[in-house]
Amino acid sequence: MSKKPGSGIPVAAEAGNARDARGSSDQPRRRRRLSTVARAYIAAALVVAGVGGFFVWRVATDANGAFQQPWFSGYVDVTVVPQYPFDTPQSEATKNVMLAFVVADAGQACTPSWGSTYSLDAAKTSLKLEERIAKLRSNGGAIAVSFGGSVNSELASSCQNVADLEGAYRAVLERYNPATIDFDIEGNNLADGAAWQRRAAVVAALQKERSKEGHALSVWLTLPVTPQGLTDAGTSAVDQMLAAGVQLAGVNIMTMNYGSSRSASQSMLDASTSAAQATHEQLSIIYQRAGMTLNSDQIWRKMGLTPMIGRNDLPGEVFELDAARGLNAFGLSKGVARVSMWSLNRDTSCPQDAAEGPASHICSGINQGNQRFSDLLGAGLKGKLH
Repeated sequence: MSKKPGSGIPVAAEAGNARDARGSSDQPRRRRRLSTVARAYIAAALVVAGVGGFFVWRVATDANGAFQQPWFSGYVDVTVVPQYPFDTPQSEATKNVMLAFVVADAGQACTPSWGSTYSLDAAKTSLKLEERIAKLRSNGGAIAVSFGGSVNSELASSCQNVADLEGAYRAVLERYNPATIDFDIEGNNLADGAAWQRRAAVVAALQKERSKEGHALSVWLTLPVTPQGLTDAGTSAVDQMLAAGVQLAGVNIMTMNYGSSRSASQSMLDASTSAAQATHEQLSIIYQRAGMTLNSDQIWRKMGLTPMIGRNDLPGEVFELDAARGLNAFGLSKGVARVSMWSLNRDTSCPQDAAEGPASHICSGINQGNQRFSDLLGAGLKGKLH
């Protein structure tokens, strides 16, 4: 039995490295230099069909003028049993996957592992991870790698030596060659300022190194929110990454597990859109503070939205299918860069005996019928990871 960081609320402890709740329920919780940013966000308009009508995409080009479409990518907990078959996508929406989570190996602070359980070599043999990644890519899909999560220690929090930390991150990049990485930082890891300093310095160096080698590296921060936006620790994290010279692709907010920060009259969808609007305002200030003046559309293009589908970890919080439709419509209307979800492992109805009680790691906890959250949240998001 594991517990939600910052509270005594128990959450399910099934096999694998599944996600706990997102910080305390009683407290607010949880790339580019200016010239590049200015070039990267040349506005264009694309009308796409969305839920309930038509929406105008605020589409951008990158520094090289390449067309950049917003994308959907569900998280996959690679250590959960039974394994989710991400290598054989069920639909177009599941061709992009965010593999989670790389953390410090148990007992080896500077050694990367999957869920503190599988070394990179063990994941190759026991989980067939590299074979499955290759199969997904051959099927037209792509992967990103997510570091952190709520349960274990993110590498920068455990590894005190900067050179060793750089080696740990590099080992992951060289083995899986992702074009996008994600830092899902929450709980005690989020509040660790020294770890953020190490993380920012190393990621900035690796990003520059990869760029010189002709391998672009998009870096996302995935951070907890309340309906009032990012926590103080979250805004500080973005500040530190930008100050170190990391060219952030964006900030992805975890629209889930709000606890007492969500009013009784506020639906999960309303809380999520409120969190997004508040974060948008915060990021405008953060980028201005960093010497980068971005307009409203450009800030939205630096944002992602990630709900926990179905039953959340906290009692009374359920993200329904209609909420997924509504969040997708909101993302389409604002032109956010990405939408994700926790998790593809959970995108199915639970057996009857598992439909009540704590959130499951292998089903949503609601009756989905023949519908998938991934299809609803990913509707209209045609961009591909590389």
